[in-house]
Amino acid sequence: MTNIQKNKIAELRKASASYSVIAERLNLSINTVKSYCRRNNLTAVTAAKSDLCKSCGNVIPNINGRKQRKFCTDACRVNWWNAHPEMVSQKAVYSFTCPHCTKPFTAYGNKKRKYCSHDCYIAARFGGGGCE
Repeated sequence: MTNIQKNKIAELRKASASYSVIAERLNLSINTVKSYCRRNNLTAVTAAKSDLCKSCGNVIPNINGRKQRKFCTDACRVNWWNAHPEMVSQKAVYSFTCPHCTKPFTAYGNKKRKYCSHDCYIAARFGGGGCE
């Protein structure tokens, strides 16, 4: 274990991070984190997994009476969702066939869409090549 990891463990533990969160964040074994914390008297901290940003691991200040936040900033939220597209449950995906180029395409959240691209729209409306 490096000194940087040791410092990060102490910092996360003081920020109420659990052993499992710290282990996952630093790519260490949970038992390694536990034993280091016990040897260095970092065990009395109560853990709260939801107080850390899912993307960067920074502490998120919680406001009473509001929903728990999962990300510290919008940038962290966007980065995390872009890195985990398989976790997005897209329910409004519609399938179409472009009337200009006759290619099948899907659109998210727009059930009235007609063309697969702006080029096909311009070509169909004003003449031209389209997206072929």
